[in-house]
Amino acid sequence: MTVRLSPVRRVGAVGAAGAAALLVAGLGAPAHAAAYADPTLALSATHLSGAVGAYGDPAVTVDVAQAGVPAGFLRLRVVSSSNPAVADVGDVRQERTRDGGRSLTVRPRAQGYADLVLEVTGRGGRTARATLAYAASARVAGSAATRYLTGSSDASAAVDVGGGYAVVADDESNVLRLYDRSRSGAPVKTWDLGPALGWKKEADIEAAARVGDTVYWTGSLGNNKDGKYKAERNTVFTTRVTGSGAATELVFGSAYKGLREDLVAWDRANGDRYGFAAGTAAGEAPKQIDGFNVEGLEFAPGSTTTAYLGFRAPLAPAVPGGKALVVPVVNLDRVVGAGEKAVFGEPVEMDLGGLAVRDIRKNAKDQYLILAGSWAADDNSDPYALYQWDGKAGHAPVKRADLPTTDPGGWEAVVNVPDLRVPGARVQLITDSGAADLYGDGTEAKDLDHPEWKKSRSAWFTLGTTRGGHR
Repeated sequence: MTVRLSPVRRVGAVGAAGAAALLVAGLGAPAHAAAYADPTLALSATHLSGAVGAYGDPAVTVDVAQAGVPAGFLRLRVVSSSNPAVADVGDVRQERTRDGGRSLTVRPRAQGYADLVLEVTGRGGRTARATLAYAASARVAGSAATRYLTGSSDASAAVDVGGGYAVVADDESNVLRLYDRSRSGAPVKTWDLGPALGWKKEADIEAAARVGDTVYWTGSLGNNKDGKYKAERNTVFTTRVTGSGAATELVFGSAYKGLREDLVAWDRANGDRYGFAAGTAAGEAPKQIDGFNVEGLEFAPGSTTTAYLGFRAPLAPAVPGGKALVVPVVNLDRVVGAGEKAVFGEPVEMDLGGLAVRDIRKNAKDQYLILAGSWAADDNSDPYALYQWDGKAGHAPVKRADLPTTDPGGWEAVVNVPDLRVPGARVQLITDSGAADLYGDGTEAKDLDHPEWKKSRSAWFTLGTTRGGHR
C-alpha cells in the first residue's frame, strides 16, 4: 500500500523525523489500521457431526462481523485440523448466506474426531479465531437414501405431519422433535412434555398413532433394564396437532397412568395366558422372551377408538420361534381422554418368523406395515424385517423386505406407509442408535456429551412384491 504525503516546503529536523516515522508506519500496516476493531465470528453450534460418504450432511452457520465493514468483505478460512486423517482443512466447504455469513459443511475422510480451527480476517489485518469440534461416523450402506437426525440418538417413534416433516420421539427423554425428513440436521422445533406429564424422568416413549389431529403416545409400560418399576414408563398420553410441515405445533392433551395394571388384570382373568404378571414382577427385565414391553401402537381398520398394542415381549408362546403378540384396546379414546379402565379385545398372534413387533403403522387405506425385530437386541445384531398386514385377526402378514443389519443402530420406527399396492413403493424408517459406537471410541451414542453428536439414522427402502397372504 502507498501512503501519500502532502507537499511540505520546509521541513525542520523534528518535522523530518516525524514524516519518516509516518512513512515507515504506513508501509507496515494499512492506513487507519488502528481505527478498525477486531472482527468477530459466532458459530450456530460449536459441535458438528457428519458421516463418511453422506449426502446432505448437517451444516453450521458462521456469522462474521467487523464494525464499519460489510460482512461480505471479511475472509473466513479453516487454518488447521487436529486430525487431518478424519477431516483436513480442504474438506470443509463454505457457502455465503444472504446476510454475508457462511454455511460450512464437512466431507470427512474417516470415522473419528477432529477440531477445526476457523479464522476470520478483517480490515486492518485483524483476525479472530474459533474452534469447531467435529465428529464423523462411518460410511453406511445406501448413503444416498440416508439422512441423520441430530439432537438425540434414541429415536423410538415417529408421526408424519405432512409437508415432508415428522415428529420424532426418543426413549431417553420426554422431548418430541420436529424434523425435515429430507435433510440431515437438528430439529426444527422441540416440545418438552415432561412438565405437562409431571415427570422428571423419561416416560420411555416407544410408539405413537395418529387419529385426526390427535396423536397417542405410549411408554413401554415395562420395568426398566434393571427390573425396577418406574411409574413414568406406565404412561399413555395425547398431543393435539395444529398446522403441518414446518409450521406444526403440538399441545399436550391428557394422560392415563394405569394401562399396565389393566393389562396385567386382564391377563390374570384369562388364566395368565401371556404371563404379564410374571413379566412385570420386581427384578424382571423387560427385554426377555417372556418379559413385558410394548413397542407398537396403531388403530384398528376404520376405527378411532380401538387401538392395537404391539408387544416386543413376550412372544406367544414365550419360546424361540414364538409368535408376535398384538392386544386390542377397544376404548383407548375413553381410557386416555376420560380415565376409564381399559377394555381389551381378542388378542392377535401372528407369525413374524420368530420376531416381535418393534413398530406398527397404517395408511388411510388401512394397509399396515409391521416393523419386526428381536425381542432382545437394541442394535443390529439380530434380523429385522417389514411385513404387510390388513389389520384383521386371522389374516397372516406377508413379508415385504428383509432389512440390512450391517450398520450401527436398530430399526425402530416407521414414519408413514405408502400405498402398498404400487410397485416399487418406498418407506422411510428410523433407527434407535443409542447403543451404537458411532465414532469408533467405544462410547455409546446415548452417552455422548454433545447433542450435535447424538444422531439417529433414517433411510428409505423399496418394498418387494407380495406373495400370498392377505393385502
